[in-house]
Amino acid sequence: MDVKEILSRCDHTLLKQDATWEQIREICDDGRRFECASVCIPAAYVKQAAEYVGNDLKICTVIGFPNGYSTTEVKVFETEDAIRAGADEIDMVVNLGWVKDKRWDDLLSEIQAVKLSCQGRILKVIVEACLLTEEEKIRLCELVSQAGADYIKTSTGFSTGGATREDVALFKTHIGPGVKIKAAGGIRTLQDAEDFIRLGADRLGTSAIVKLVKNETPQGY
Repeated sequence: MDVKEILSRCDHTLLKQDATWEQIREICDDGRRFECASVCIPAAYVKQAAEYVGNDLKICTVIGFPNGYSTTEVKVFETEDAIRAGADEIDMVVNLGWVKDKRWDDLLSEIQAVKLSCQGRILKVIVEACLLTEEEKIRLCELVSQAGADYIKTSTGFSTGGATREDVALFKTHIGPGVKIKAAGGIRTLQDAEDFIRLGADRLGTSAIVKLVKNETPQGY
């Protein structure tokens, strides 16, 4: 698979707690240089990054991150605030306690509320698959599809595991028409990236792929 095709599907990501503006600016520069799908960054840097890149690069941020147990009202506020600051895409974490309690109606309502607050922007729903049973994964595929979200996303990258090939294949079987998959967490090689894309992932949340290509690419790229 062509490297440019892989890069075009990457949300170049920096979400560590001590991320600085200098580091955020660097991934914005790399995201533009390598024509990534977006950069995924902390909400506190969205306004600064959006002003820095202009229309050259999509800005993605995370909501209810990484634990997902904020109230729906807080997630809606976070989303609205991020949109005002210039976010183009929103990655929200579901309430995993509600999943375990089988509060399907509450989960559906929350995703719908956040989707509405996105005002037409892309919404990706992070389900933290490493903490779920197969039955729960399938049910969330159905809920994310029913709620009108744009993507189901495997992982935050902050829990006990990241994306697996098995989960992406499972999601592909159970998501509704028009819903896409974002694989995130632990995608470290071009072979990993290619495998996930071939299995059905449309986006990749990764900090490693751009760095890998950057280290092997002349400055004139």
